Amino acid sequence: MVDQRKILVTSALPYANGPLHMGHLVEYIQTDIWSRFQKLRGHTCTYVCADDAHGTAISLHAEKQGMTPEESVALINKERIRDFGDFHITFDNYHSTHSEENRELSQAIYKALRDKGHIATRSITQAFDPEKQMFLADRYIKGTCPKCGAEDQYGDNCEVCSATYSPTDLKNPRSAISGATPVEKESEHYFFKLTDFEEFLRDWTRSGTIREETANKLAEWLDTGLQDWDISRDAPYFGFEIPDAPGKYFYVWLDAPIGYMAAFKNLCDRRDDLNFDEYWKADSDCEVHHFIGKDIVNFHCLFWPAMLTGANYRTPTSVSVHGYLTVNGEKMSKSRGTFITARTYLDHLDPEYLRYYYAAKLSSRVDDLDLNTEDFIQRVNSDLVGKVVNIGSRCAGFIKKRFDSKLSSNNMIPELTATFQAAGDTIAEYYENREFGKAMREIMALADKANAWIDEVKPWVVAKEEGKDQELHDICSAGINLFRLLMVYLKPVLPAMAEKAEAFLKVEPLTWADNQSLLTNHEVNKFKPLMTRVEADKVAAMIEASKQVLEAMKQQQPAEESWLTKEPIADEITFDDFAKVDLRIAKIANAEHVEGAAKLLRLTLDIGGGQTRNVFAGIKSAYAPEALIGKHTVMVANLKPRKMKFGMSEGMVLAAGPGGEDLWILEPHDGAEPGMRVM
Repeated sequence: MVDQRKILVTSALPYANGPLHMGHLVEYIQTDIWSRFQKLRGHTCTYVCADDAHGTAISLHAEKQGMTPEESVALINKERIRDFGDFHITFDNYHSTHSEENRELSQAIYKALRDKGHIATRSITQAFDPEKQMFLADRYIKGTCPKCGAEDQYGDNCEVCSATYSPTDLKNPRSAISGATPVEKESEHYFFKLTDFEEFLRDWTRSGTIREETANKLAEWLDTGLQDWDISRDAPYFGFEIPDAPGKYFYVWLDAPIGYMAAFKNLCDRRDDLNFDEYWKADSDCEVHHFIGKDIVNFHCLFWPAMLTGANYRTPTSVSVHGYLTVNGEKMSKSRGTFITARTYLDHLDPEYLRYYYAAKLSSRVDDLDLNTEDFIQRVNSDLVGKVVNIGSRCAGFIKKRFDSKLSSNNMIPELTATFQAAGDTIAEYYENREFGKAMREIMALADKANAWIDEVKPWVVAKEEGKDQELHDICSAGINLFRLLMVYLKPVLPAMAEKAEAFLKVEPLTWADNQSLLTNHEVNKFKPLMTRVEADKVAAMIEASKQVLEAMKQQQPAEESWLTKEPIADEITFDDFAKVDLRIAKIANAEHVEGAAKLLRLTLDIGGGQTRNVFAGIKSAYAPEALIGKHTVMVANLKPRKMKFGMSEGMVLAAGPGGEDLWILEPHDGAEPGMRVM
């Protein structure tokens, strides 16, 4: 019997501006499996999440739909709860960051930080829409490129000639929202003094809360020096107003992680068995575990623990970080139909196929996970249908027909049974440590042993022999008991299949402790198919349907904010033209704001051999400077230096995306070193 623990589990909050897709589901399935395992072990485990509901993008999206932001996020919340439920992802509470609990907690944490001197203010210059009376992110400024004359270009870079520039350099600039000509305007912003917590973060990131590989990445930021974090946005902004600062709102990333606390508090207020303070007080004995993607490590492992400790709350017990999802070895592709929404998948395939496949591929490392459609079909059919279900189906028919659906009172294979039961400790350790792939391999190795034994004793042959009824009864009863033990171990991954198995076995819901007992002299029900094979034509139909769904969404989405928009391809170049471009790996040694520039960051790039380059990059709307320091990226090293208003730019950093906040610098895989050529 294990000691009972009190555990709070969270997944990162999905942004309320579009449908869930297969990439999202990696995290929620991973977290749900871990949460279900803890409950199966008898622990008090509470799994909460919420929609991340604030920000300019959400308010503008709602406006295009003819809705209020509140109506838009409420609609998405309803769809999310439906989709998560259909994937058997069971939250104890699924809430929204646009809630009174989150407002109260965000303001209380801010005041605590302010009163302790951890908040500073200073003026910054931004582009401003005089008609809409709002500050503009890069994605909402368009005009004519000052270099090549291409029209309808974003405010920081040209998609045709790849030039980068300040929004003030655009010809005929206009607000993509109102069409008005933007002006520059100063505004006072509020900053969280992250530098106050540098020593604390050095210790915390090495405390075992996160894996060493993640701590090493964060050390690059810490070693180059932290910078204060801009936590305010100007009205109009969909979010919470900062106390004692009229017209100033919390930046969405300040109240988003507090949404974990708010979702839990909302649940505590409705349940007598949960106490908010018990879990979140500074000296709490309870556990808090976050599951997140590798793209938001800085927020969860620097800003968030600093905010919590500064406001006298406990910090997380662990932060588990996973990689990205690829499909057939490549990033999800809209043109190939592999950018698959959760609902499109559900329209064609059993959700437990995906739950098992993800589990079989997941580990505790920050590795990308590849969904290979051929491997998906083969693995599910082989493991679940060909191995696990096969054990039950091979034995159940004889039990019903020959023995009135009653199991034998004799266990004829004590050694094999003991092997199955002893494996429970190893499998439990794998689940606990998020090594789901290892757990699945261990379980399937047991299934192989069970099938090999059944092949050896051949109940279908014994059934035809005179005087062998007791032997047949014992064989099939033993097989059913081995099947039951496998379902105990698979229940966190396959809850729906486990429920069907429980109905067949005529037992109460299985717990982990049930792996130490057997069913003897016990009546079972008629065996019904627990899972059918994955059909290749249904996978193909899902891919084709994804293409159609995405095309329909693209047509409905406003062009200036569409996440599906395709940019036109520039004029063709020859191979000789391309061969002149010298692409090099560069380490971002430093990144800082450029005074007077609305969209530029000044990057100091280490390109190896003691060489550094100074580059101005129009990525300020997508990255805080501190989020870039220590990263590796790709740069054009032989671009002729260009004198800019703010200094000399000695190259170009490669980035992709429609612009504004949706812009990503190209990051090479681990192992890249400054100065290496990109071929």
